[in-house]
Amino acid sequence: MSVDLDAISSEQKAAAVIVSLGADKASTLYKHLGEDDIEKLTIEVAKLRHFEADETLGILDEFYKTCLTQKVVTDGGIEYARTVLEKAFGESTASQLLERVTKSLKVRPFEFIRKSSPKNLYSFLAHERPQIIALVLSYADAEQAAGVIGDLPQDIGLQVVECIARLDSVSPEAVKLVETQLRKRFENVVTADYTTIGGIDYIADVMNHMDRSNEKFIFDELGKKDAELTETIRKKMFVFEDILTLDNRSIQRFIRECDVKDLVYALKGSDENVRQLVFANMSGRMAESVQSDLEITVNVRRKDVEEAQQRIVGVIRRLEAAGELFIVKGGKDEIIV
Repeated sequence: MSVDLDAISSEQKAAAVIVSLGADKASTLYKHLGEDDIEKLTIEVAKLRHFEADETLGILDEFYKTCLTQKVVTDGGIEYARTVLEKAFGESTASQLLERVTKSLKVRPFEFIRKSSPKNLYSFLAHERPQIIALVLSYADAEQAAGVIGDLPQDIGLQVVECIARLDSVSPEAVKLVETQLRKRFENVVTADYTTIGGIDYIADVMNHMDRSNEKFIFDELGKKDAELTETIRKKMFVFEDILTLDNRSIQRFIRECDVKDLVYALKGSDENVRQLVFANMSGRMAESVQSDLEITVNVRRKDVEEAQQRIVGVIRRLEAAGELFIVKGGKDEIIV
């Protein structure tokens, strides 16, 4: 029977490997994991479905090949690894293994960043040049980067956003230089190839995590300098007003997940088109209740409205990631129903 390993998530594969190792060896491996990884892995083990023998064998074979690839890459570099793997597994499999491993290894030089809180990361970067901050944040999680940019003075934050958006690739030598300047330990650069970082997709993700006031300032100011770049970033994002682009089923889905108070506050600061579309996708009873709450909710701070809208956007993005609703980005996504 042919096994479709692509249909099995990486989390499920990790759990399957842990189970296959047995309790003693698994407990030894756990000692080398961080608390977050232990928690995630334990949850996956607990809910792991039964795998047939050929599925387990396929997962373990993939795990072995990945470990082997990582070792030969680290020991001898990309070209040496390619030669070894092509002889062992053939050209196609070697390319797939190298692509998978180098993607996972490329963030290692800045692993320390992803373990820092946004506040600590801000303190560390606050006095660096915008170009350096942009380079470092390109290796951070989007939520971390948004937190740092939000705390920076607005003019500096604007420069950082623009720098990240314009980043395309960075040489290992440049990364090494930044590491030296920041006096952090830098792990060996795995490949001499240029590493893709930053860019439009990444900064759009960062902006999706930004609070509304900073988001508005950055787009207003960046739009004055480069309207085309600003529009390109916007098309990759989803903001509260983009609810107008969702289909009715998607709107009904996220409404069920939202706190009613958030809906009231968010609609308080929205335009009439958004309000009517949301009301049209509520039950009559719920629409009446929300409209009544809107009428008696007065003197609401803009900050509270923006935070409520941001939480609703977070719900929508979470549901999209889970495949429970669809966001059409930039007018290029085609949905087939």
